[in-house]
Amino acid sequence: MIVEAIGHVYGDNVDTDVIIPARYLTSTEAEELARHCMEDLDAEFVSRVRPGDVMVGGRNFGSGSSREHAPLAIKGSGISVIVAESFARIFFRNAVNVGLPIVECPGVTEDAATGDVFRVDLDEGIVENVTRGKRFAATPLPPFMQEILDAGGLMPWVARRTKTGGASGSSGTPGVAVGVPEGEPPQADWRLD
Repeated sequence: MIVEAIGHVYGDNVDTDVIIPARYLTSTEAEELARHCMEDLDAEFVSRVRPGDVMVGGRNFGSGSSREHAPLAIKGSGISVIVAESFARIFFRNAVNVGLPIVECPGVTEDAATGDVFRVDLDEGIVENVTRGKRFAATPLPPFMQEILDAGGLMPWVARRTKTGGASGSSGTPGVAVGVPEGEPPQADWRLD
């Protein structure tokens, strides 16, 4: 998958509280959360972002709480991929789980500015700041994470795999049996959370 779009560039340590302030956590709807995405850090973001745009961040992007609201808000705003120097671990997994492509790319913020055009090749692990003429090697996602993203997130991936009886995906990874053992209540299975 290749994305080429306008970038919205932020610095280091962008935490989940500025991605989506806690006062808006009464909703889990991506469209509602998107109305307030980044508002405490960049009040113009919501009016400036367009479907397909790219979010670019510095080191430790998504630090803070473990809420899935943050990547949901970003995805709901229309951002097609986040590229950052590094990510907080739980944010990284939450983004993949909600179906938001995410790429670690050291050096990507060097001389970058909001409004620059970025080209992101998720398959090859290449990120280019087209405006500045800079090209970076990114860390490609492993095939099983690409499968989750291709499915639209973890829950659609699980639904697809259970529907097919856990058959191997496009990467050839073995099927995973997902389900609740007979006699156990559904909430006992963490894999269905």
